[in-house]
Formats: sequence, structure tokens, C-alpha cells
Amino acid sequence: MRLTLTADYALRLLMYVAQHPDRLCTIAEIAQVYGISEAHLMKVTHQLGQQGWIETVRGKGGGMRLARMPRDIRLGAVVRDMEPDFALVECFGPNSPCTLTGDCRLSGVLGGALEAFIAHLERFTLADILPGDDPVRRPVRIRKRQTA
Repeated sequence: MRLTLTADYALRLLMYVAQHPDRLCTIAEIAQVYGISEAHLMKVTHQLGQQGWIETVRGKGGGMRLARMPRDIRLGAVVRDMEPDFALVECFGPNSPCTLTGDCRLSGVLGGALEAFIAHLERFTLADILPGDDPVRRPVRIRKRQTA
């Protein structure tokens, strides 16, 4: 499974803004820090604002801040809000042309994996992934199976 850039950028944006609670952050500064497109970040910011994750202030001196405390922002909820769909395989999508629909057990296995992924993200908040006193958890690297 791979998250879209929208979800990736949303999480990065929230992390950045959470680390600067004393001021408004701008799209331009976040884009520069992460080396990403301001236009793309503008769309992400708009969507985060619509979903209630951030508050935006327009005009000169404007910017954004978190709408909630970092401990109240669940990563699973943010990812669900930012991802357009979770169609891991074509049969998960609407109007699936899959000839196995109804007789296939694979969709149940993959659906369970997707549920476990989201449930794992729900265990964590934005506060859990911010730099601080607790050591940062290293990302788990999943190795591809080697065939003989």
C-alpha cells in the first residue's frame, strides 16, 4: 500500500505547524523547508482546513495553526480524511469489473490488512510523532522475500 502525496504532505504539514504553536505558519515556509510545491501544499492546506485539522488566517500576516492539540489529532483519522479512496485492488473500487467478485477470498484478506493498517495509525496521535524527549521510533523496513 502506498499513501498519496496528499496524505504524506498533510502529515508533514501538521508536524511542522505543531512544532511552531506560538505563531502562524505559511505555505511558503513549509514548502521551502520540505522542498515541495507551494501549489500542491495550498490544496493540502485547503483540505486540512475544510476537515477541521487546521485553522487558516487570510491576508497579510496570515497563515495557519492547528485547530486542535497535537494529542487530539489521530493519524488514522487524518489519513482517512486525506486519501481519496482505499482501493488496494480493483475489486475494492466501485463497479468492479473483476470476474472473481463474490467467489474470491483475497478481497477479505486484503480488506483485513487495510483495516489493520488504519487501526495501527489510529493508535498514534500527532504528538506521538513530534520530536521531543521520547526517542523517535525508527520506521519499520519490510524486506521483500528473496526467492531461491
